[in-house]
Amino acid sequence: MICKYTPLNYKLFFLFLFFISSFLGNAQIGIGTITPNASSVLDITSTTQGLLPPRMTTIQRNAIATPADGLIVYDTDFKSLYSYVLSTTSWIPLSGGLPRLNFKRIRSTDNLATVLATELAAGAGAKYVLTANTLYEINGQVVFNFPIDLNGAYLNGLDANEDIIVKTSGNLFDGTTGGSVRNLTITTPGATAFNLNSALSTSTFLLRDCIIANCASVGTISGYGLVFMSIVNFSGNTNGVTYNNIGQLLLSNQAWFSNNSGTYEKFTGTFNLIEKQGGFSNVSSGAYGVDVSTAGLTITGDAVLESVVFTGPTPATYVRPYATPSATTFTGYNFNTSWGVRAGGIPTEADANAVGDFSMDYPVNSGLGVTLNNSTPSNIVKVGVSTGSEPVTVYSNLFRFATDAGTAGYNRLKYVGKKKRIFQVTGSISFQVPGTGVFIAYITKNGTPLTQYKIYGRGAAVNDIIVLPLNATTELTSGDYIEVALQRNSGATGVLVVPNITLTLK
Repeated sequence: MICKYTPLNYKLFFLFLFFISSFLGNAQIGIGTITPNASSVLDITSTTQGLLPPRMTTIQRNAIATPADGLIVYDTDFKSLYSYVLSTTSWIPLSGGLPRLNFKRIRSTDNLATVLATELAAGAGAKYVLTANTLYEINGQVVFNFPIDLNGAYLNGLDANEDIIVKTSGNLFDGTTGGSVRNLTITTPGATAFNLNSALSTSTFLLRDCIIANCASVGTISGYGLVFMSIVNFSGNTNGVTYNNIGQLLLSNQAWFSNNSGTYEKFTGTFNLIEKQGGFSNVSSGAYGVDVSTAGLTITGDAVLESVVFTGPTPATYVRPYATPSATTFTGYNFNTSWGVRAGGIPTEADANAVGDFSMDYPVNSGLGVTLNNSTPSNIVKVGVSTGSEPVTVYSNLFRFATDAGTAGYNRLKYVGKKKRIFQVTGSISFQVPGTGVFIAYITKNGTPLTQYKIYGRGAAVNDIIVLPLNATTELTSGDYIEVALQRNSGATGVLVVPNITLTLK
């Protein structure tokens, strides 16, 4: 058969070619769908199957010759999709980063004997010795049947309200090494949460963003170089925590609720630094908030109790004070001179608040004799060196000030705070003169007159009484003391009789 191509045939043929080329130029492929998405070249739809890209090891991936920009493979070593970036000539994991090394997740549904088999073997079947520098993530509520030895590991949850570790007998944490615990609820009904006794004074223990609840005892933390506990909620515990022999103890924003009992926090042994700052202690009836009464408690550096609010029905039990009276403890106060305390509900105690005063007051027509030599001017003699009995002196309001025993300590105020500071000295002295003359009153520091503050008085006749104000400003360090002295500048010789002195330092 012979076909003739007319002009109409040619038109139809070229129109067919146009449609075919248009379809091929804009083709989309749909797998599992007949209506692929308009924005895609390839649209794969399935509810029972997935996309399986090329799978290879890291060595094989790195051996791909001149990979194209955007090339994607699955790395079987790192269990992640990787894309090649031409501008940096590097493979980038599409999962957002490399999988974390040294990591283990412990779920509430896990069999601990399986998931922590290595750790239990390291503890000889008696405890879980965690692997150092490894992050263990708690997921849900996990009940431990053996103690945990942190061993320099990190035990974390994601939400302290949801991620909970439990032990019902013995100790939950038991060991001699450091580590950290974060974002967990710790509960040990019938058991002790912490029995940590570090063998190294350089080790560190960190507890942060945790809830410690319903423990028979929170326990003991001892021997560490650094302990840092921050944002910790204590609730429903039968007994609190004892801190012992710690280099630096930092306690920040802790909340002790009134449903705790026993002694909330007890300090024993030797510390270089204690800083407890923020938070509150709602001290229940019969409980103690802070206990510093154990003999031998020593602070070699400084201790600070700042911005903690104490509340409860019995203010006398907010703090169990230092039990042994000494030159560094003071009536009506809880701590010694190593502490700086500014907390709601208890007395403020700091060197900045140091104060002391005394008054010597004899009956009319009597007083303390002060004997000067006959030189002009005479020698300077302390008021209080008496050949008779002790002066009639009353010391009051002594806080971080003390007196010295014996005749040398008569009419003396000694600063016993730890920090050097400047004091205002005020007071007055009255004395009876042996005759006409000019006399001088001094404030002395460590037996040396502060001559810039001397003040003169004149007696016009025998038995005249001179009254002089006492004022000075001076810097004192621990152990420095202040006294009052008299001198005859000119005039009649003889004994000065002093019936009255008042002196205040603050």
